[in-house]
Amino acid sequence: MGYIMNEEVLKLENQICFPFYALSRVIIRGYQPHLDKLGLTYTQYLVMLVLWERDDLTVNEIAEKLVLNTNTVTPLLKRMETVGLLTRIKGEEDERKVFIRLSEQGASLKEEASCIPQQLLESFGQDEEVLEDLLQMRNTIQRLLHL
Repeated sequence: MGYIMNEEVLKLENQICFPFYALSRVIIRGYQPHLDKLGLTYTQYLVMLVLWERDDLTVNEIAEKLVLNTNTVTPLLKRMETVGLLTRIKGEEDERKVFIRLSEQGASLKEEASCIPQQLLESFGQDEEVLEDLLQMRNTIQRLLHL
């Protein structure tokens, strides 16, 4: 009996994580055409969302908000600085702290990006029930992640 149970546990359809992973990929794919127009990857878009909400954050604060490791965020921020979206400034009191500030170019993208969330929802169709389900799932996931 235990053998059958183990087989059931290992079926892809019984995994808690797989539907979240698959849906995440579908949603990110939906963002991509809009982000391509802005010259952003999805992860860069997330950084921009954080900075548009509150500028002048440390690398650690950004990593924490995005639930990412700083060793993932740091090279991303360096690339974003290279293309002129932000500046990285060492802290005056503690040089180990690096503050991230939007450049003029990065701040100006906010207006262009403001239509993306609505366009993404529209790409899921006009089915109100589907949209309501997505919003409810978002709220549940945020609660589980303590966001």
